[in-house]
Amino acid sequence: MYNKTMLIKEKELNRSGFPSVVSVLEAARILNVSPDTIRRWDKKGLIKSERSNNNHRLFRLAELKRAYSKYSGNTDGARYKVLKSRRTTHDVIELFSGCGGMALGFENAGLRTKLLVEVDDRCVDTLRMNRPKWNIVHDDIKDVDFSIYRGTIDIVAGGFPCQAFSYAGNGKGFEDTRGTLFFEFARAVKEVNPKIAVAENVRGLLRHDGRKTITTMLNVLDELGYNVDFHLLRSQFLDVAQKRERVIILGTRKDLSMDFIYPKEKDYTVSLREALRNCVDSAGASYPPKKKEIMELVPAGGYWRDLPTEMQIEYMKASFHMGGGKTGMARRLSWDEPSLTLTCNPAQKHTERCHPEETRPLTIREYARIQSFPDPWQFAGSLASQYRQIGNAVPVNMAYHVGRCLIAMLEGKFDDKAMVTRKPRERYFQQTLPLVASVIP
Repeated sequence: MYNKTMLIKEKELNRSGFPSVVSVLEAARILNVSPDTIRRWDKKGLIKSERSNNNHRLFRLAELKRAYSKYSGNTDGARYKVLKSRRTTHDVIELFSGCGGMALGFENAGLRTKLLVEVDDRCVDTLRMNRPKWNIVHDDIKDVDFSIYRGTIDIVAGGFPCQAFSYAGNGKGFEDTRGTLFFEFARAVKEVNPKIAVAENVRGLLRHDGRKTITTMLNVLDELGYNVDFHLLRSQFLDVAQKRERVIILGTRKDLSMDFIYPKEKDYTVSLREALRNCVDSAGASYPPKKKEIMELVPAGGYWRDLPTEMQIEYMKASFHMGGGKTGMARRLSWDEPSLTLTCNPAQKHTERCHPEETRPLTIREYARIQSFPDPWQFAGSLASQYRQIGNAVPVNMAYHVGRCLIAMLEGKFDDKAMVTRKPRERYFQQTLPLVASVIP
């Protein structure tokens, strides 16, 4: 129950006397909870920690305020829904489109899809099955000429795979990224000259090779005439029933003097229970008898440590004696939290995604719900292909929120209740990025 004492505590948190970033012990003292509670919130993805120069965990006060509200019962979870807004006249080209998570989210936000490029056969089948009127190019991006769209497109977007990377260390900049799919993304931006460029990738990009990779990407976009910025998005605070983090890189044409706008995190999450409410039956993977017998013993929200020791050793084998938490093994999801990040296979031993109540992996439609795909959206190909497509997708509602921010940038409008904004910075990315540049105040 949210009582008077909790209300007083929350008012105290809103005062300016506290530092904006605090340690675990300071956070525990301010909130009057145990340090283990703070660590548990961090581990569950309810708050985001940073690392100090001496590798200590630090927490932002705004994060703690939100977590305290949840802890004290002052906020409720939200109902599951696929978000939609009115149509606009702003056009987008998307590269590496996959099964359509970003494209559908952008469409729901009001953007008009002018071109999608995808090389995977089954992904193309999925796109054409659901949106036969979309202009879908089924080809290797290296063979696609984008120059015919020059000056006619507002946004070029793409979640390029981040494979081996060569750096612009010899002063060649754009040319030095040849051989990577980021080069193809940058080439499309160069040929189309859109008002905004949007790149999406995994959180690991922020630290890849000592942050040289993202530094190079930012430098290349700057060289092409764009102010650049980036932001780490957490889908569990953006109407997605899943703890999934993605980096968004934005480039805005320097002649347009645009501010960068990103989605503001909500003060609620969508639980797995809400996302799977009345979910339609569908095909799904199954466990062999022995594994099912083991998974039967794992409670909702539990994992291999909840098994008897003898069974832990039998199931884990060599992994039992290795370091690390191995928290994905024999993992059963919890009804009352967002799902863990979906993988390309819900029954993989190291990344288990077992239903909270029934002893089975999540089904295709459950996967789709968790990624905020609408129920009518179908997926082509084998069961394994469908899992892979959904597991690799951008969550639709996350893409919706990004799309709304892109529209706000193009129209010069800003909703401070749903968005955060930043002015273009100087070329802070000339050298390797400092750690503080990878998080957002």
